[in-house]
Amino acid sequence: MKITAKEKAQNFTFILPALVLFLVFSLYPILRTFQLSVFQWNGIDRHMTFVGLAQYKDILFNNPMFWSSMANAGIITALALTLQNGLALLLALLVTRNIRGENVYRTIFFLPPVLSGIVIGLIWKFVYDGNFGILNYFLSAIGFTGFHDFAWLGNVKTALFSVAIVHMWRGFGYGFIILLAGLQTIPVELYEAAEVDGADSWHQFKNITVPLLIPIFVIVAILTILGSMQIFDLIYSMTGGGPAGHTDVPITKIYMYMNNGEFGYSTAMAVIFGVVLLIVSFAQIYASKKLNYNEK
Repeated sequence: MKITAKEKAQNFTFILPALVLFLVFSLYPILRTFQLSVFQWNGIDRHMTFVGLAQYKDILFNNPMFWSSMANAGIITALALTLQNGLALLLALLVTRNIRGENVYRTIFFLPPVLSGIVIGLIWKFVYDGNFGILNYFLSAIGFTGFHDFAWLGNVKTALFSVAIVHMWRGFGYGFIILLAGLQTIPVELYEAAEVDGADSWHQFKNITVPLLIPIFVIVAILTILGSMQIFDLIYSMTGGGPAGHTDVPITKIYMYMNNGEFGYSTAMAVIFGVVLLIVSFAQIYASKKLNYNEK
């Protein structure tokens, strides 16, 4: 049956609202960002000075602080990929064992991700406080007297890792929910057959759970990388990028330049950061496909 032009027009009207929203709130801002990145502009004046790729060149070759912030975000991401997702997988495996109160645990584990990042940051800032913090009080109470006035967020050696711990505590719930859903799709018959064949829990996990969860691992890893590299609210509310830029991440640097009236420079930095994220995501997808192909 041939579809008439009128029917095509009627069908198009169903996707028109979504198309308009995409064009206005997604495509146009992206194109506008690329446009602003080649101009020197303070965000207020109508006059913009065209500078071409000069701002990109400056960021890539003359701005070590930007690459330092990338390294900080990379450290947080690496910790999240390993420790955060490892904890999420462990808890998901425990919940699938039909333990008592599993629904309560699911709710508790998913609470941190749905809370406001600013609120979480302010609460943990109080926990880490050198003079009145709960953490130092607890450590002193159990005998670690050297920490009674230790400034966790003010020390260059501990500030980044302190923020990373909060980020992992907040974010493991996402991975937990996704991994739990993935575990529940694995047929129970596979484990029963393996148990009949004499396979213990470790071999069932290695030969059944892990191979079947590889697509889920990829999804969780990509979401973790994107979420960790784009961390902002926790940094902003806990340290503001300090001490001395040791907790700065790309988004805080972009915000800093924008706040200083360097809109064109900040948008160029945002474009570079976005390209880096795209490259990392595509590389991970390619690696996962290669892994699945080799397994087949």
